[in-house]
Amino acid sequence: MPFLLAAIFVNLVGLKRPKKTHFTMNPEKLKQLQEQVRIGGKGTARRKKKVVHRTATTDGKKVQTTLKKLSVSNIPGIEEVNMIKEDGMVIHFNNPKVQASLAANTFAITGQAENKQIAEMLPGILNQLGAESLSSLKKLASTVAGAGGSDRPSTEDIDDDDDGVPDLVENFDETSKGE
Repeated sequence: MPFLLAAIFVNLVGLKRPKKTHFTMNPEKLKQLQEQVRIGGKGTARRKKKVVHRTATTDGKKVQTTLKKLSVSNIPGIEEVNMIKEDGMVIHFNNPKVQASLAANTFAITGQAENKQIAEMLPGILNQLGAESLSSLKKLASTVAGAGGSDRPSTEDIDDDDDGVPDLVENFDETSKGE
C-alpha cells in the first residue's frame, strides 16, 4: 500500500520521472581513461589464475617421480641408443641413462639427443637396421650412386687439352738398356 500512495503522490504533485539518456563516449577520452587505471592497490580485483613458470628441471623431476611409481630399474652398460625414423633421420643418444619397467611395458631414455642423417652413421649402424631400414638404405644408395654417376665426366668427355704437358718424343727404355 505505501507504494501505491507514493505513485499517486508523484502524479498529483506533477513530478515526472527523469528520462533515461544514452551517453556517447569519445573513443580518445575512453582510451585515455583506460590508460590511467591503476593496477594493484586497494580495491582492485584479484587475479583469477596464478601463472606457473615451469622449468626443465621441474618437468624432469615430475617425470622421475612418475617413473618411480612405475618401479623402473636402471639398465647399465648401454653406450648408445639410436631411434630410426621413417624419413631417414636418426635420433642418437650417446651414453644415455636407460630405465625399464617390463610390467608396465615402459622404457625411459634420458640424455642429450642429436638428430642425424642415417648416412652420417652408416658404418656403425648397419647391424642395428631392420629389414625395412635396409631396403630404404639400398634405395638411398642407388639414388646417391645414380646422382653421383651423372655428375662425373666420362673418359670420352674429357678434353685432350694438355697444353702444360709436353709430348713424348723419344723412347727412354731403349736408351736405358744401352747403358
